[in-house]
Amino acid sequence: MKKFTLILALIGMITLQSCVKEEVVVQDDFDNDTISEVFEYSNNVNFTNSNGYSVVLDFPYTIYGSDMVLVYRLSNYNSTTGDYWKLLPETYYFDDGTLDFGYDYVATRYNAKVNLYGFDLPALNPEFRLDQVLRVVVIPAAITFNGKSANPVNFNDYQAVINYYGIDDKNITKIDLK
Repeated sequence: MKKFTLILALIGMITLQSCVKEEVVVQDDFDNDTISEVFEYSNNVNFTNSNGYSVVLDFPYTIYGSDMVLVYRLSNYNSTTGDYWKLLPETYYFDDGTLDFGYDYVATRYNAKVNLYGFDLPALNPEFRLDQVLRVVVIPAAITFNGKSANPVNFNDYQAVINYYGIDDKNITKIDLK
């Protein structure tokens, strides 16, 4: 009986040794055809009563639902120091601390809708309502979740975002609103 148990144990050990262990390979580099992009909207970006103080920025193609969408507004242009972009949402207050006006946005896979909200918008200085320049930065999820969060970027700093995600700021897709 002892020999039978010993033979059965030996067969069981041999059988268990034949199990295959799968090895999972994790690729450290993100997909080379996954790129971040910047779309610039500078023609007819006006916040008026006739459009309900909102503008829809249609993307040239459908993006993935998992992509990160950031919208920046050109706040100041300086030929020596460069452009100054502010991340939306952006809020301005009166000196007494009450809300004056602000910008916010909602993004989908197809567009970003930018809204101007606040107190007495028709009387708002035209420099905040008319001829605005907006940039939409699309960052694919493959890049966003690929270990980049170890040293998070300051999304308020447009240039830091461009540098961090390796975006070529010279090849911006310019889109005219009709």
